[in-house]
Amino acid sequence: MKKYYISTLFSLVTIFSFAQVKLFNGKDLTGWKVYGTEKWYVEKGQLICESGPDKQYGYLATEKEYKNFELTVEFKQESNGNSGVFFHSTIEGTKITGWQAEVAPKGNHTGGIYESYGREWLIKPTPEKENQLKEGEWNTLVVRVTGDDVKTFLNGVQMITLTDTKIGSVTGKIALQIHDGGGVKVRWRKVEIKEL
Repeated sequence: MKKYYISTLFSLVTIFSFAQVKLFNGKDLTGWKVYGTEKWYVEKGQLICESGPDKQYGYLATEKEYKNFELTVEFKQESNGNSGVFFHSTIEGTKITGWQAEVAPKGNHTGGIYESYGREWLIKPTPEKENQLKEGEWNTLVVRVTGDDVKTFLNGVQMITLTDTKIGSVTGKIALQIHDGGGVKVRWRKVEIKEL
């Protein structure tokens, strides 16, 4: 009987340890920090990022750091939807270091991986996968990071797979981006993470 209880307890701990957790609660920016002067606000249960009058880079980053995870976001681009999802990132002011899973208009490599203040583009989706993005509609992006390995999926299609020891050697925050230049508006309605 004792063995049964221990086994059940271990199973429950395992289940809760790897449960999907909402990073965005649908109400406010609890658990997040704004970097820069661009606009981040909640409207009808959706998280909105929008260029402000300064038309500079802006970021909304988690207070917590993550290493191995599967992140799922749903986004819809309005206007110029040039954005991105950073991971293993550190931010000072509006200078961010880390890696970005691209979120951009069609033909601009959504799902590719870009290293900020480093080696720049590490991998882009193949040309035939560029059409997976549904412009003006809701899209689902999954970013899976385990050790040195990164995979991204857009609307159920694997966009890239990458092995990089530099990525595997660090940890950091999850951050959403507003690109500079103005005219950016992106809606997010699901931001969930499962630690692996």
